[in-house]
Parts: sequence; C-alpha cells; structure tokens
Amino acid sequence: MNALETLKELSSQMQFEADGEPSASPPAPACYSPKEDSNAFTYPAQLPNGQKIVLLKTLLSSACERDCFYCPFRAGRDFRRATFKPDEFAGLFSKMNQGGMAEGVFLSSGLAGGGIRTMDKLLDTADILRKKHHFKGYVHLKIMPGAEKEQVFRAMQLANRVSVNLEAPSTERLARLAPHKIFFEELLRSLKWVEEIRRTVPAYKFWNGKYPSTVTQFVAGGADESDLELLNTTQWLMKNVRLKRAYFSAFHPIRDTPLENKPAVEPMRERRLYQASFLLRDYGFDLEDLPFTSDENLPLHTDPKQAWAQINLIHTPTEINKAGKHDLIKIPGIGIKGAEAILCARRNQKIRDLSSLKKLGIIAERAAPYVLLDGKKAATQTNLF
Repeated sequence: MNALETLKELSSQMQFEADGEPSASPPAPACYSPKEDSNAFTYPAQLPNGQKIVLLKTLLSSACERDCFYCPFRAGRDFRRATFKPDEFAGLFSKMNQGGMAEGVFLSSGLAGGGIRTMDKLLDTADILRKKHHFKGYVHLKIMPGAEKEQVFRAMQLANRVSVNLEAPSTERLARLAPHKIFFEELLRSLKWVEEIRRTVPAYKFWNGKYPSTVTQFVAGGADESDLELLNTTQWLMKNVRLKRAYFSAFHPIRDTPLENKPAVEPMRERRLYQASFLLRDYGFDLEDLPFTSDENLPLHTDPKQAWAQINLIHTPTEINKAGKHDLIKIPGIGIKGAEAILCARRNQKIRDLSSLKKLGIIAERAAPYVLLDGKKAATQTNLF
C-alpha cells in the first residue's frame, strides 16, 4: 500500500472518535472522497477557544492484541491491517499540513507489543512532528492502556490535548465490553496522573506554556449501563481530575465482533447525554437535578434542561429582573452569554417583554413559560411577532 492507501485503512473507523467541541449531536461523517484525496480522512472540529480547524484523525497502527467486543480493530477479526512508522507518518502529516489539507492531528493506535511499547511509538511520532517538522498546531494524543507515568508526562509536553477512553463507567461494565482492559490500573490511573502532574509541575514546561486538556469517551449503551451510571462517572471525573469533557459514542454493532447482533443504540440518547454533561459542567446542575426516568435513563422526548424546568419552574417562574446568573442559566432558552446579556441590560432598565429578551439573543419562546417579566407571566407580554 502507498501512504494514502495506508491512511485510508487506518482512518476508516475514526469518525467515531470525537474531538474538539462539537454540538450535542452525533459525530459528523468523514470528509473522505475517493475522487478528492485533498479532503481525505479529515473532519471538521471546533476547539474549546472557538477556533474551527480541519482535523486528521487516524491510527498509527490497526494491529491490536486486545479483543474488545465492540471494536473493529479487535484481535482475531479478519481484515487487512496497516501500520505507519513514526517518521513515516510524521512526514506524511507534515506534507498534508503544508498543503492545507489538515490543520491538526488526533493520533491513536491499536495496542501491539503492550501499552508501553505502543505509547513510545505515539510519543516518537509527536516528537518528530514537533522537533523535526516544526509543527506548532493542534495535537491530540491518545494515552494507551498501561502507559507509564513518565510517558503520560511526555505526552502532556507534546500535545494540546490527551485522552484516555474509559469506554464504560465502571469495572463491572467495562468487563462486558473489553474483558482484558483494567478500569482502574490501566485507564483511570492515567487520568489521575495527568491531574497530579498539572498540580505539581509548572505550566511553562508544557507545550506553548499551557497544560493540555483531558477528555474521555464512553461507548453509550454498549454494556447496557444506564445514563445515571455514565453521568455519575462523568461528574466525578470533572470534579476530581478536571476532565474537560466526556464524549459519548452511541453503540453501533460491527460485523464479525462478539456484539455484532446487539441492537444499535438510539442516536438521540447520545445527544441527551451530551446535553446533560454540559449542564453538569457549565450550568451549575448536580446529578440529582437531572430528570432521570424510573430506569435511570434520561427522557428521549425532551432535553434534560427543559424536563428539569417543567418540574421546577413551571409553577414558580423566575423573575428575569431579579435572578442571579446561576438561576438565569437554568431557564430553557437562556445560555451563559444570554444570562450575561440580561444582567448587563437590566442595569439600565427593567426587562418587561419577550421582544426585549429576543433582542438580547435569548430564545424567548422557550423561556416564556418559565419566567416573570417585571412580576408578570411572560404569556401576558407583547407578542413576539
């Protein structure tokens, strides 16, 4: 295989590996087109600072000694494997970057020869990119199961973002997806190391003088876990290891794997999990605030913020002219920027109608049932239209 054929083989399933700051929706499809190799293997991504980039997501190798039940690259599965050498991949990506085909890279790998050996190859690749090819852009490195602490430290020095895919929320659930992965010793421990290093090593020793962010990913529904289990682990990670965010990939069956006959998970579940995780991270919600159903899952028919408001605000609406930011952002239709706009606007005058809210960028029709405007229910105010 030539380099582009190898890249196609290694990138074929990477659309399910999330990166950047996507909206609460399923991941975008790959941009690969056999007729347009200039767009091959790249994906749109938005970074935490709002910058939009074209991201190359790929594996260094699809050879893997693990037999994870859900994975297209599992050991024993009959398909053609491919591998890049570190200098070979670094050179290829450098050319793609210089040609305007990719602005950043997300690099993972199948596990071959153990986690330590595989991690060394990923680190060698990133090191060549940074030092030999002088690449100063975005790098996301996957930390391999079983990596050593010094390898985690080195990854943090080379990358803008590092990640450890937990895949499941607990030891018991992981055993149903990946029987040879060890939840605490191989996976969670690396996330703890990242946070320990951030607390003890000054920022100037890392890439561009900044600590890399950390993320994880779960295979939602792959182990028949509940949303409560997933979000409980997510909240713990956000509070204890400063996880930037959790990604949720709705389970879909892969041919010739032990779970090939397991039904695919409803994509809307993935979206609700994203929305709920944002409420935990950015909107001051706690796990007990979320509207779980009797089976400990989120309702699919409405987003969790709306469901919470139906329970807590419909009979006791929030006065827009008195509420603090913490209460404003819990109202459907009002985000963080919208709450700040309200606080700024009411310094000059009271907000008395929905049209005034709309001018501030609020989705006023969503907010209307849950707010008071100068003591009056929003339904009695001037019609938006």
